[in-house]
Amino acid sequence: FTYLSLCLLTLVSLFIGEYLHLSCEEDSAGWTVKRNTTTKTLTECGDTWGKLRASSCRISYTHPSDSGVYWCESREGATSNTVNITVTAVILQSPVLPVMEGAAVTLNCTTRTPSSLPADFYKDGSLIRTESTGQMTIHHVSKSDEGLYHCTISGYGQSPPSWLAVAASLTLRPSTAQLFVHESLHLSCEEDSAGWTVKRNTTTETMTECGDTWGKLTASSCVISYTYPSDTGVYWCESREGATSNTVNITVTVVILQSPVLPVMEGAAVTLNCATRTASNLPADFYKDGSFIRTESTGQMTIHHVSKSDEGLYHCTISGYGQSPPSWLAVAGELLCHLVVFCPYFISTLLLVSLWRQRSAGKRLTD
Repeated sequence: FTYLSLCLLTLVSLFIGEYLHLSCEEDSAGWTVKRNTTTKTLTECGDTWGKLRASSCRISYTHPSDSGVYWCESREGATSNTVNITVTAVILQSPVLPVMEGAAVTLNCTTRTPSSLPADFYKDGSLIRTESTGQMTIHHVSKSDEGLYHCTISGYGQSPPSWLAVAASLTLRPSTAQLFVHESLHLSCEEDSAGWTVKRNTTTETMTECGDTWGKLTASSCVISYTYPSDTGVYWCESREGATSNTVNITVTVVILQSPVLPVMEGAAVTLNCATRTASNLPADFYKDGSFIRTESTGQMTIHHVSKSDEGLYHCTISGYGQSPPSWLAVAGELLCHLVVFCPYFISTLLLVSLWRQRSAGKRLTD
């Protein structure tokens, strides 16, 4: 059996003969798994496919006919997000997240029993080349490498298509968008990024480059040795040709509210921490959507058994120091997915998708 890992997207590619477990959220009595395939629509687990147990569904031996769109649905008609599942004999393993220009990326064409078979690789429908080991590496990725890839292995067939995204990226050190006053900040563009520079918009200046009136420029990196509130703004990388990276909103402040970046599951506990640069246990007042909640003597507020009503914009204040920037607390009503086998290449969301691969040759399981 292979190890399971947690991922956060909406596509799953599975080999024929996998064991697939789909589960709705915790405490999900009354929820069931449904699907649409090319032959049947709006069918429930346990009707003509899968084995139903409470709010979970098991497919003991996947077939191509199990390819389709899956979701959780309650008795009242509420639904989760959907998960697109493809069952195939050949899978192309490729990065899910965008690859930075200048980096190297390896695409792996594989079957359920990996054996480094020769594979043909295609981009946007056109043959690129044949690789004897089933792996194709693109060195120094550029924007022109972005596209829809698939592969074929003789005697096994063709993989589902996989989109390779290529993007510029602004990276921060420290890797946080909220900084205390008087911290140092290092901003850099992508690898091999000659011709890229860091720019920003603040409340007093727009479209200014690092090295003009702020920061120290080194190649495609920028260093702010001593941050001030006036450094608060929107930062990005930009090339000579005008291509831009993602933007990052940076806030420089005396007080920071530390809160989860990713959505918190309903029923879980979450702790918000109100801190200064030199202390994290001072008394603090906590607010949600502008309304006072309560004062915590230690500067930490814990919400037990989070519900959707706890979702909102939080901030805190510490007497003598000031107010933190707002932080959005997101609450997810469905479980984050459990994907297996090929994370981060193959993933799903919002259904708990547990997948075990049976290694022993010739062993077949039936629903």
